Amino acid sequence: MIYLDNAATTLRKPPQVIEAVVRAMNALGNASRGTHAVSLDASRTVYQARVKLAQLFGCRRPDHVVFTCNATEALNIAICGTIEPGRHVITTDLEHNSVLRPLYRLQTERQVELSFVAADRRGNIDYADFEKLIRPGTQAIVCTHASNLTGNMVDVARVGQIAKKHGLIFIVDASQTAGSTPIDMEAMNIDILCFTGHKALMGPQGTGGLCIREGVKIRPWKVGGTGVQTYSRTQPEQLPALLEAGTLNGHGIAGLAAAVDYINSVGLDAIQAKERFLTRRFLDGVSQIEGVTVYGDFTTEQHAPIVALNIHGYDSGEAADELAETYGIATRPGAHCAPRMHQALGTTELGAVRFSFGWFNETEEVDAAVRAVKELAVCG
Repeated sequence: MIYLDNAATTLRKPPQVIEAVVRAMNALGNASRGTHAVSLDASRTVYQARVKLAQLFGCRRPDHVVFTCNATEALNIAICGTIEPGRHVITTDLEHNSVLRPLYRLQTERQVELSFVAADRRGNIDYADFEKLIRPGTQAIVCTHASNLTGNMVDVARVGQIAKKHGLIFIVDASQTAGSTPIDMEAMNIDILCFTGHKALMGPQGTGGLCIREGVKIRPWKVGGTGVQTYSRTQPEQLPALLEAGTLNGHGIAGLAAAVDYINSVGLDAIQAKERFLTRRFLDGVSQIEGVTVYGDFTTEQHAPIVALNIHGYDSGEAADELAETYGIATRPGAHCAPRMHQALGTTELGAVRFSFGWFNETEEVDAAVRAVKELAVCG
């Protein structure tokens, strides 16, 4: 199989990640739940993972790295834990449902008002719209770092400057960029960075988290056991315990820490360069094929390793099935949990076939995918 669905999850993991998970399953107890050796080892493993992720993302305090099951949980914690009833939030048409649905829920339950920075037919936004939408009740800007459909990237440093200028909370969904694109929370003025471990970070599924800038207050989304302050009726106020009720996925976190080590050993620049090369090679190949429509804007280098397209004569689901069954190529068709982006692109009926590339893909796989698309286009 040629696996080109890395935007959903990386299939291949570095050997060190698998080894770390197996080792943890054989040796780690429950972090912060005892003073015996295996519990302390688990606590040390979790803490070291916080340190590594804080360094990777430019978060000043490792204890402000909070672990979750995935980016969806992290975004729910960030959005539901900061936005006050009756306030106003600015977001964009590029967002995944992991941002949209928590916001829509607050719109219904807390009378939160929403404004959207519109995307054009190429999936681009006008940054001037952020400031145009700010009003007296605005509390936060929530946006993705890169569209999971087109790969178009948002200049979060630019948005962060706008948020800082107006005293707004800035929440970033880094699901498609964490692990393959340099991120510096301090330099980009990001207040809360939400990430998942199983995509470009190349870690296990069931891992993710949020990095929180010092001084940002978040109400806990869930409460329960933490291993500390047992007699308190409320959740401990200090991070990370405030937002980490229940047993952590210590085995997965051990694997995630090993994944960060691997990324550091290879280098973010090398990973980004290879993924951009593969993306451009595929784009150049399919863009010349008659009957193929490619979505998104590829005029800048700042682009996630994603190409979404449709082939004339095929529904996106039909095309993806042909790619899988006939050519052994794994892609992702449909709406990609990005309803507003499909509306902007005019693809709500067809959906799109998404090809997404990762560190472990090779040139030969990309070329095979181009040939497959060409053959389908001729048949269609």
